[in-house]
Amino acid sequence: MSDFLIKRDDLRRCRVAESATPALAPGQALLRVDRFGMTANNVTYAVMGEAMSYWDFFPAAEEGWGRVPVWGFAEVERSEAAAVAPGTRLYGYLPPSSHLVVTPAEADEQGFVDGSPQRAALPSAYHRYLASDHDPFYSADTEDVQLLLRPLFFTSFLIDDQLDDEGLATQGPLLLSSASSKTAIAAAYLLAQRPGVELIGLTSPGNVEFVAGLGIYDRCLPYGEIGTLARGPATFVDFAGDGEVRRAVHSRFGEELLHSMAVGVTHWEELGGGAGELPGPPPRLFFAPDRVVKRSRDWGRAELEQRVAGAWHPFCEWIGGRLEVVPGDGLEAARSAYLEVLEGRVDPRRAQVISLA
Repeated sequence: MSDFLIKRDDLRRCRVAESATPALAPGQALLRVDRFGMTANNVTYAVMGEAMSYWDFFPAAEEGWGRVPVWGFAEVERSEAAAVAPGTRLYGYLPPSSHLVVTPAEADEQGFVDGSPQRAALPSAYHRYLASDHDPFYSADTEDVQLLLRPLFFTSFLIDDQLDDEGLATQGPLLLSSASSKTAIAAAYLLAQRPGVELIGLTSPGNVEFVAGLGIYDRCLPYGEIGTLARGPATFVDFAGDGEVRRAVHSRFGEELLHSMAVGVTHWEELGGGAGELPGPPPRLFFAPDRVVKRSRDWGRAELEQRVAGAWHPFCEWIGGRLEVVPGDGLEAARSAYLEVLEGRVDPRRAQVISLA
């Protein structure tokens, strides 16, 4: 068994380690990890690993090291669990490892929930493994896009839904930082389809042309021009986590800022910058699993998934021609891809898919 490990207190230290493939107990199944994406989303999991318990999903054997979660496809290699057949292809939350032992519960033809004891106290939104043969999101010809953008799109769908549900989408412009990031692009794509929404993309100077060319933002500005924005009611959706950008937005709009939503940390090293008391409303962390619980209660989980799938397929077609997939083989490639994303060296037009086949 192979694992890609990251030093939990020094995110630049990482390595590939080998260990024995674990044996199965009755009721367990062994998944062979096939393919997964590596994006800024995974950096967010690492940066927030302690605060949000992301390291706890797939604990590493060595003290002080962790396995950052990824989203991808796996196949059931062996099974001692009822209703879980070897060869079943699954999509779900995985470690960057060659194998994962799960304890399937609520298993049926659509997949199962991992009932492993160490995951019991963690958000249930991450426990579901969907069988590709019965997955409304799945299409064999768009696997790469699914690996890279499906979990981000789910988050973006929930952001779009919350902004609309709370009446914020049309009460002045929506300011999206890290506007070139894939989660921001998906959110902007959805928001742009709502009447009366004004979207302003904030990004680094080198990405202004790319962001403007997407055709989904009404305006695109480099971070240095935040001070030129007209004051008035506005909502800030922060995908960057850059403290200086946050302070610039809050200082410009002050008490007229209706809401400050903290989503991601693509600028992870600037997370602490601009600390201290901010003008306007305090930033509120957007935590997707909480929104999943709310809408599952409102609509039912099946209806929620159908709504997201219905929005996903048109987005998948739209984004497909705007994204260059960069393939990599093996966990050493995963290590290289992770470091490139961590250091912000990935062109927004490109995204990395790792194969362990």
